[in-house]
Amino acid sequence: MTHTVDQIRQALSDGLLSFPITDLTPEGRFDVDSYRDRIEWFVDQGVSSIFVAGGTGEFFSLSMDEYAQICKAAVDVVAGRIPVIASAGKSIPDAQAYCRMAEEAGVDGILLMPPYLTECPADGVIKYAEAVINSTSLQVIYYNRANGVLDAESVKSLAGACPNLIGLKDGVGNIAALNDTIKTVGDRLVYIGGVPTAEIFAEAYLSIGVNTYSSAVFNFMPEMTMAFYKALRQGDQAAVTRIIQDFFIPFCRLRDRKKGYAVSLIKAGADLIGRPAGDVRAPLTMPTEAEKAELSELIKASR
Repeated sequence: MTHTVDQIRQALSDGLLSFPITDLTPEGRFDVDSYRDRIEWFVDQGVSSIFVAGGTGEFFSLSMDEYAQICKAAVDVVAGRIPVIASAGKSIPDAQAYCRMAEEAGVDGILLMPPYLTECPADGVIKYAEAVINSTSLQVIYYNRANGVLDAESVKSLAGACPNLIGLKDGVGNIAALNDTIKTVGDRLVYIGGVPTAEIFAEAYLSIGVNTYSSAVFNFMPEMTMAFYKALRQGDQAAVTRIIQDFFIPFCRLRDRKKGYAVSLIKAGADLIGRPAGDVRAPLTMPTEAEKAELSELIKASR
């Protein structure tokens, strides 16, 4: 870890966050050289923190060896300029192993993913999270999503049991429930918007004090997404409305045509701007050629 806790919290609280896609060769193997170039490009474009091997990075499709390579490559390229956050998840032993690999690579923090697949009760999710968070010295952000959703009192309990829990990432988009959590837990945690295509929720997030979010679209339209974030924070409602109407609403309509397109379209977009990262791994699928053509026109119209 190259940053202090205060530095990590500040970077997560103010500034645009993003998750780079994971570069794969045409044969489906991890392409470390292409990935290193992508990380450098991300940093140059001005993100305040970088989340590697995240949902957009196909965390649940990666091997542990690939995960270790990703963490090391990101830390080496970033070289302390901004915090690097890596994901952990799956079973408790797996999640603890991911945390150890991330620590060894020198990342600054962990995004703890939900357990996935099996439906589970809140008290069980808390035990799962505690077992993982308390196993690492890294700072942890809890991803409130899927079968790992916790209510306000559960988040408060988890924060009380885990001193190194510093953030909550919202992956649900239930503004009333998130507002309840923020008002209940207070500034003990940093709050991050994290629904797919989070820009569509950005105004609502900001209204309850969530100042930042992770942008997947940053992978292929960094200038536009950064301009949107700055307009949002500066209160330029005209610019915010225009970008949402011209890009994010039609993009979300395209995204919603098929499960998994929140990731697949990002890889398609990266290819369209000349920064290919290969195809997604199954069980995700790539968009059709017609859908890629629609995305291409949308990109051209919004540049």
